[in-house]
Amino acid sequence: MQDKQIIQMYLDRNDKAISETKIAYGSYLLTIAYNILSSNEDAEEAENDTYLHTWNSIPPQVPLNLKVFLAKITRNLSLDMYRKKHAEKRGEAGCDMLLSELEEVLPELAAGVDNETPAEALDSAELTRAINAFLSEQEKQRRVMFVKRYFYGEPISKIATELGITESKVATTLHRMRMSLKEYLEKEEIAV
Repeated sequence: MQDKQIIQMYLDRNDKAISETKIAYGSYLLTIAYNILSSNEDAEEAENDTYLHTWNSIPPQVPLNLKVFLAKITRNLSLDMYRKKHAEKRGEAGCDMLLSELEEVLPELAAGVDNETPAEALDSAELTRAINAFLSEQEKQRRVMFVKRYFYGEPISKIATELGITESKVATTLHRMRMSLKEYLEKEEIAV
């Protein structure tokens, strides 16, 4: 079934939309959640929460790209779940490592974005625009590395294998990109 048909089912409040979403994107969403949570049970919970959140979001929202819309929901739910489960266990590997890599550039990531005020949401939208602009200036391989690592939460080893390069090159490139992103955001006068 095509995305437009699935979205129309949500708009029509047809509960078959959830099962069609699961058929089309279930394993994709589960992978995103697992990359962040490293637990099958937690990943399945995040996947199921994604369907509920999507049901509650469409309408009023109508996504232009259902796959990206679902991925963002899954990622945010998984990060929230991870933060809650590990609030008292700082120092573990996994998602803490991923967040700490970006924390030097974007410190608000450590706190999360629950219950944003309108001003905070505007700041978040401006930050998103700036990051997208920064990434659009990067060569394709660097963009792919950044998105795979910081959006999908993929391990460096998997990114290296998929791109046919060494883990060291991925780690070094990502470090340099974070430093470049920080400079870019400062140049754009975006408070971080």
